[in-house]
Amino acid sequence: MTGEAPAQPACEVYFDGACPLCRAEIGLYQRQGADARFVDVSAGSAPREITPEAALKRFHVRRADGTLVSGAAAFAALWKATPGWRWLGHLTALPPFVWIAEVAYRAFLIFRPALQRLARRKTG
Repeated sequence: MTGEAPAQPACEVYFDGACPLCRAEIGLYQRQGADARFVDVSAGSAPREITPEAALKRFHVRRADGTLVSGAAAFAALWKATPGWRWLGHLTALPPFVWIAEVAYRAFLIFRPALQRLARRKTG
């Protein structure tokens, strides 16, 4: 044992573990070897800056510098920490791509409840 502290992950990912879509996507990033700590907010582990309800409504990531981001910026941060996805993370973080991705993410949120119901029926 060298006495060195374990390396901090590139980001901390807050996700809705009760959502079958979210679990599947997080599983993909984990299998890809994302340099991230994954936190299931449905188990009551929301970031301190937001309510548990807000954490469940949008995807949040804490960057290594401590900044909490959500939506498209959160996906960009996670992708930057994921082998094979880093190029997409860097691209998505840039204007105008981050703005376009945010609009797409907000549109997805409208359909998320219906997609969750479909996924639950398919897996249940």
